[in-house]
Amino acid sequence: MDWALMIPVVAISVGPIAWVANNWIRAKHGFEPETRARSRRRNGGLDDDRKVALLTNENEKLTGQVSRLEERIAVLERIATDPAERTARAIEALRDT
Repeated sequence: MDWALMIPVVAISVGPIAWVANNWIRAKHGFEPETRARSRRRNGGLDDDRKVALLTNENEKLTGQVSRLEERIAVLERIATDPAERTARAIEALRDT
């Protein structure tokens, strides 16, 4: 066989072989295989806008949860550091109302 003919054949087949090997390794380790459409979408930015919107919504939700938890921790700290008699008086005052 002529070696001059082998060079372009090898050069053309390296890319697809590498793509198959990459997808095989990704599938073996539980990741989604790469496709051409997915690669184009990632570069186009259409998928990125949706991710930003979802992350913004999740961030707002988590910020609200953190603020509520901070309020609850402040109440627990106040209960833990207040003298027992003051806490008992406050509970009795709530029962009287």
